[in-house]
Amino acid sequence: MNPEPTSRDLIPIFNVKTGRIENVPPVIKSETEWKSLLTPEQFEVARNKGTEYAFTGKYHACKEPGIYTCACCGTDLFDSETKFDSGTGWPSFFAPVSEHNILFHQDRTGGMVRTEVLCARCQAHLGHVFDDGPVPTGKRYCMNSAALTLRKTA
Repeated sequence: MNPEPTSRDLIPIFNVKTGRIENVPPVIKSETEWKSLLTPEQFEVARNKGTEYAFTGKYHACKEPGIYTCACCGTDLFDSETKFDSGTGWPSFFAPVSEHNILFHQDRTGGMVRTEVLCARCQAHLGHVFDDGPVPTGKRYCMNSAALTLRKTA
């Protein structure tokens, strides 16, 4: 498990716009602050580790080009070029924009063992990653639309 960051720590995050890794402070807010910034659904998913219902999220069938960012802090997470239709009802990607921008945590909830995916900058719950994705990675990053924002590029 990853320790809670402090505001004094800087973390390396890949910035798609600059194409560089930048050292940035983590985003740390109280529950009250997050509730004031996020919709109830975003808060439930991203801060309380909830899951939206399959086929209900605004990005599960989205085909617009862009960069999917963290709905909580704006960190670049996934490029639409890595998005694919997994048939699961959640937006799925075969790779993040950088391994620097995400964290992994073992999730043993619900009687299962899965790998949870978190935003590296604010530790928002994004979804889970599975080993049944397409080439070239064989990974399926199964994300919640409520935890993402699409920054369109076209």
